[in-house]
Amino acid sequence: MVSVKVGINGYGTIGKRVADAIDAQDDMEVVGVTKTGPSFGCEMAVRKGFDLYCTSDDPLMVSSFAESRFECKGGLKDLLSISDVVIDCSPGKMGADNLEKYVKAGVKSIFQGGEKHSLTGLSYTSCANHSENYGAQSTRVVSCNTTGLSRTLVPLYDHCGELKVECTMIRRAADPGDSKKGPINAIKPVLKVPSHHGPDVMTVKPEIEINSLAVAVPTTIMHVHAIIADLPEGHGLSTESIISLWRDAPRVIVMSGEENKITTTAEVMEMARDIGRKWGDLHEIFVWEDAVRLIENRLYYFQAIHQESDVIPENVDCVRALMKMEKNWALSVAKTDEAISKYYNI
Repeated sequence: MVSVKVGINGYGTIGKRVADAIDAQDDMEVVGVTKTGPSFGCEMAVRKGFDLYCTSDDPLMVSSFAESRFECKGGLKDLLSISDVVIDCSPGKMGADNLEKYVKAGVKSIFQGGEKHSLTGLSYTSCANHSENYGAQSTRVVSCNTTGLSRTLVPLYDHCGELKVECTMIRRAADPGDSKKGPINAIKPVLKVPSHHGPDVMTVKPEIEINSLAVAVPTTIMHVHAIIADLPEGHGLSTESIISLWRDAPRVIVMSGEENKITTTAEVMEMARDIGRKWGDLHEIFVWEDAVRLIENRLYYFQAIHQESDVIPENVDCVRALMKMEKNWALSVAKTDEAISKYYNI
């Protein structure tokens, strides 16, 4: 089997996870990852056997590796020269400059949700628009929150053919390893209304009518979504059948909080650690079964999103879409998830 050569520009919170997920696949290979300079992240890349490149082509930045114990294979241009597709995991707002470099190198590119839809004019979530991204030159995998909303709303839309949604995003203030953000002792509302999260769903599934509000709270563990969805008349669903619909959907976990003593985000993440997930990650969206209620045509539910990991398998499926490796999104998802599970022996 011919492997697609994948370069990863940025080996941080998302990049290191994407690299492992790509490395797990039998139809892809990581040809290199980038860092701005010598760091512990370089140590981890070397231990994984990933070739190390500099995020810049500036000779001074590249040469900074020479004074360390890490071998740097070159700059970003050198990595692009051996890549079929690059997954951009660099900090947000660098997309425009990087896209220009990728286009010049003739390499397909995948950006993350920190960039705007307008950068590429195309966004991606496996369950929503895999086929629309098939063979594309460049796209972006939407944010963790948009991915989470898509996982539960798209199956509902596919059944009903119509959906109107209002949701409130209760957002973690920072990632666990980030000490520069807040709030520390406050609840901070996002004063831009609607927040970008709901409308961002419409970049991958424009048929869903959705608006959102957001607040940031002093936790680093997960996001929680409080969702109200109005279904059309004659939808033919019940609370039980919606739960069954989500149980059959990939990358969604529906579980009774009371029965399993998992009533908080802390306990959800403890479960992820208990079942042996690397980094304690949870690629799936967690829905509390107890709180799913359909009252006539209005559906209420809560779901939790692990911000560091739910987009990771989406990046793998996105590679298959851009590189025309698999047109059926469900087959790609099944292959991705099985390979990741075997890689981590879970």
